[in-house]
Amino acid sequence: MKESVKMPKQKTHKGLSKRLKVTATGKVKYKRPGAGHLMSGKNAKRRRRLASPAFMNTTAARTTKMFVNK
Repeated sequence: MKESVKMPKQKTHKGLSKRLKVTATGKVKYKRPGAGHLMSGKNAKRRRRLASPAFMNTTAARTTKMFVNK
C-alpha cells in the first residue's frame, strides 16, 4: 500500500499573533506605534489618534494572515 505524504503545517508566528487581531470580517487590527512613552511632548489630538486602533491595508493583511494562520 502507498502511504500518503502530508506536507508540514505552517507554524504561527507567536510574536506577531500577540501584536495584532484578525476581526470577524477579516481585517487586521493593531495598536498604533509611538504611544508607549514620552506622551507629554505630543499634543492632545495626536494622543487621541494614537489611542485608537489601526487597520492594515488589504495587501499587507493578506501577507500577515499567512504568518498568523487565519
